[in-house]
Amino acid sequence: MKVAIIMGSKSDYPVVQKAETILQEFGVEYETRIMSAHRTPKVTEAFAANAESNGFEVIIAAAGKAAHLAGVLAAGTALPVIGIPMKSSTLDGLDSLLSTVQMPKGIPVATVAVDGAENAALLAVQILSVKYDTLRDKMKQYKAKMEADIIALDQEFQENK
Repeated sequence: MKVAIIMGSKSDYPVVQKAETILQEFGVEYETRIMSAHRTPKVTEAFAANAESNGFEVIIAAAGKAAHLAGVLAAGTALPVIGIPMKSSTLDGLDSLLSTVQMPKGIPVATVAVDGAENAALLAVQILSVKYDTLRDKMKQYKAKMEADIIALDQEFQENK
């Protein structure tokens, strides 16, 4: 099980690291690269075309502003692509969100929240869990722990207010 994480710029890495952390927690192999839909289109298209034969099963694409990276990757592969719209300096990420989510018919990109790297990784894990039962079990445990943590926080809050 292997996930590709492609970011449009090195400046995206602080957010992308959150996805890496989640994938590590679940024991999912990943490779993180920098590519640009606009500045390295041939490299990006070649990566998409060869992703499956290179052992990838899901692609996560993080990009800001025009944010065409996820769409270019999705156009070149049959693998699931998850887009992370990055918060940009101009429109606070709205431009990235709209560019990532508004894909034409036939080129689906699952899109998470602006800077939503953790959810991108969790969605990748859930996609992989269709094939890998161990990941499904880990996801169930993850969600159960999340629930228990919130219940404990509520109980503590109620006792200390």
